[in-house]
Amino acid sequence: MVDVNGIRLHIAEAGEGPLVVLLHGFPESWHSWRHQFGPLATAGFRVVAPDQRGYGRSDRPEDVASYSILHLVGDVVGLIRALGEETAYVVGHDWGAPVAWHTALLRPDVVRGVAGLSVPPPFRGDRRPLGVMEAIYGGRFYWNYFNLPGVADAELARDPRTTLRKALYAVSGDGPDAGTGKQPLVEPGQGWLDTMPVPDQLPSWLTESDLDSLVESFGGSFTGALNWYRNIDRNWELTAAWHGAVVSPPALYVYGDKDLVPAFPGTPQLIAQLPKLMPNLRRAPVVLEGCGHWTQQERPDEVNAALIPFLEELREELRAAPK
Repeated sequence: MVDVNGIRLHIAEAGEGPLVVLLHGFPESWHSWRHQFGPLATAGFRVVAPDQRGYGRSDRPEDVASYSILHLVGDVVGLIRALGEETAYVVGHDWGAPVAWHTALLRPDVVRGVAGLSVPPPFRGDRRPLGVMEAIYGGRFYWNYFNLPGVADAELARDPRTTLRKALYAVSGDGPDAGTGKQPLVEPGQGWLDTMPVPDQLPSWLTESDLDSLVESFGGSFTGALNWYRNIDRNWELTAAWHGAVVSPPALYVYGDKDLVPAFPGTPQLIAQLPKLMPNLRRAPVVLEGCGHWTQQERPDEVNAALIPFLEELREELRAAPK
């Protein structure tokens, strides 16, 4: 447990060397990085994965406004300092990716390099995101559903194990809609989980023990995690000063070709332009064939094969730089 930014964060840690911070997404925990700890530590890095605020054994503030992107970036910067470091490599998946990208955007002095899985770097639009999705899908997009006070909280908490079993399967590369581009819409009178089948068995990359760990980490409440979505428009307001700014630290982007997020409205066009938009993107976006949304869990070897050389290259550049 580490005191950070006015709250306590639970972390998992392994290895010695330059610090790599791994940031999980929704609905996950530090455990989603279980396949990265050993290889990164063997490669000579100190690996730390927190349960981010609202998750696992970390604190879960009641105030919805306490989950803004500025709070989340503050947690990362504070964690790096609390671990006795001045800088770190920051890697994020799903919601952890926007946190990683924004940490690099807002505090490039702290971030040696940044990698995002699934969710590409942020380029702030001209309109509020929830309003955009409201206009496109008439309020049926899952972001809008998650913003209904208490509704998704109750639905997801009704049977946490079934919630997580459905969610992890449905948007994986093994799910029935994988690679179709079908958008996550919640029809009137339905819940988010009504759009998802219950798998007869877990996919090969997920065990019942993994699911046990995740169920335990939520402790029956998803409100802290859902509060991240309830800050989407607030984040748009808070980042107005960075409109048009780009992520400047060395960057890597990895996603699966069956992931639903890169198919969100406007995202394919953004990904196609990343080599032009990102001044320090070290290679073209890495596309993992057959991979769905849970990148580092579904394709751990491929993720490690992309991530470790990227980090090693940056480490060597730093060692070779004039003192």
